[in-house]
Amino acid sequence: MPTIVSTTSTPQTASNKARKAICDDASHILVIDDDNRIRELLNTYLRDNGFRVTTAKNAAIARQKMSGLTFDLLVLDVMMPGESGFDLTRSLRKTSDIPILMLTARAETDARIEGLEHGVDDYLSKPFDPRELLLRISSILKRRKKEFVTESEVRLGDYVFHVERGELKRDGETIRLTTRERDMLRVFASHPGQTVSRLELAQSNQTGGARAVDVQINRLRQKLEKTPETPVYLQTVRGAGYILYSD
Repeated sequence: MPTIVSTTSTPQTASNKARKAICDDASHILVIDDDNRIRELLNTYLRDNGFRVTTAKNAAIARQKMSGLTFDLLVLDVMMPGESGFDLTRSLRKTSDIPILMLTARAETDARIEGLEHGVDDYLSKPFDPRELLLRISSILKRRKKEFVTESEVRLGDYVFHVERGELKRDGETIRLTTRERDMLRVFASHPGQTVSRLELAQSNQTGGARAVDVQINRLRQKLEKTPETPVYLQTVRGAGYILYSD
């Protein structure tokens, strides 16, 4: 089992740095990993940095914890006996949008893409510097807070999308949108400047799969872009999904 820390860095502990007080409203993280040592290291390190932490050694125990507690983020290992991290993520995404940071010993591109397609928010390959883990967790949590402050409208050059009404206008003239196109734009509006996976887009309006999502994206580009073949606003993130850039 690979170590979690690099040779140039070691995690801070209460003995070499004063432990931050854990507030009642501190983010609560569930660490799911079958390696006892990694769980304890992450438990100590994250608590030292002000988070509330609960741990689980497999997916079954994690489900038990989640049935009685509310968590702000999961740190989830891919390779576990029984239900894998991919399997658990796929199952959770049917009913939950809880942020997931996936830990993987597999650095291949296919493994990273698989995680993103299943709905994880970020991934980190072992071994890793715990400071990078902390930065990634903080980044995910900050993005999640922004998602709850969706703008009332999104400006895309000459176009304005009114989120609540689901209306797309250009110079005051309404551009007709299908229900699926409207749903997609609302998903992008709730993830400003962030990559949205094909899986999430498919689930948002039941398009039927990745291919159907691609078709809907192409139709949206015909309505939003001056040159749909070279989009400025609705761009592809290769291997991950799509991102909408607003003005």
